[in-house]
Amino acid sequence: MKKKLFSSLFTLLAVAISLIGCKKDRDFVESDVTAVENLHLPANGSKLFVDGQGTAKFEWEAARAQDNGVVLYEVLFDKEDGDFSKPIYSLTSDGRGLYSRVSIPYSDMNAIANSAGIKAGQAGNLKWTVRSSRGLNFKNSSISNVLEVRRPEGFSVPGQAYLTGSATENGDELAKAVSFKKLKDQTFEIYTSLKAGEAKIVVDNKGTPTAYSINENGKLVEGGATKINNGPAVYRIRVNFATANVEMVEVVSVNLWFAPFETLSAIPYAGDGVWEAKDMVVNFKKESWGSDERYKFKFVLKKQDGKLSDEWFGSTKGDNDRPVANTPSSFWHMVPVSNDRWSNSFKFATEVDGKKNDIRIIFNTSVPEYTHKVTIK
Repeated sequence: MKKKLFSSLFTLLAVAISLIGCKKDRDFVESDVTAVENLHLPANGSKLFVDGQGTAKFEWEAARAQDNGVVLYEVLFDKEDGDFSKPIYSLTSDGRGLYSRVSIPYSDMNAIANSAGIKAGQAGNLKWTVRSSRGLNFKNSSISNVLEVRRPEGFSVPGQAYLTGSATENGDELAKAVSFKKLKDQTFEIYTSLKAGEAKIVVDNKGTPTAYSINENGKLVEGGATKINNGPAVYRIRVNFATANVEMVEVVSVNLWFAPFETLSAIPYAGDGVWEAKDMVVNFKKESWGSDERYKFKFVLKKQDGKLSDEWFGSTKGDNDRPVANTPSSFWHMVPVSNDRWSNSFKFATEVDGKKNDIRIIFNTSVPEYTHKVTIK
């Protein structure tokens, strides 16, 4: 009986191993796949202007695998006279390659067009097709559609940007180039001083990075250098690579606004996007209900046409308590606010009253958010 039971168990085990082996064999059997026979969108000869935050949609007819298994897709792009043997760009379709469609951000399409030799602000043709695959077998579609792509005047948005040249704070040594801060809307911003000389914007601080300058129309252009004829002066420079727009305004002054007395105290520029006032005595205003210590900051700006304007920076909160030892660093973060006397004001710590204090405003990339520090002497 025991021998029969052992024999039966052995037979079942052998069958199970055999089935598992067969399943593995089936999993790794190569299967042929058909080529995509129709490209739906964009249709042949379509035109696409890749400006702004839009998305280009590509769709095609599904291919078939011989074993009815899963087919994966890859979209290929090439120059108009290319044969896709060395595509200029490729990417898997949506769903990690499972879907017969893909959505491509305009920013990526702009980069693809650039790789095809289409210059910024101009239109040119490129073509696209689809490669289907099953396992190690793949086939390119025999069909390709031509797509006319018009690029905006701007450029592909880099991961970082720097300012260098004889007119800048750190001179023309590339390794010491001053870093821009990247904002959320693809704009780069820097607060820095410039003197007479030349400046250019680069996308890296080593090697031979792509360089840009500002032309006579205030637009970003590739190559060259921007000539600065006067100075020294402090500027806020904003650059949008995607649109080639540049805004350059002079920061005439930065001031502490002490709301209780409605007074302004100038804070000198110290370099590297930092303003610092040393030994500033702050006296709270005594009220019947206690002492008032609210403050924020006023920036006076001058545009290229000479017109002055004010920008106010204050707290992320409409109202605040006095900071203490365990107050989070976000308390001192500075954001644009209104010129309302009280709203979004900071509050000095109790120990500041009547003392000498160093007040330091930091608008550079050494901090994750623009901020300020108050150091009690």
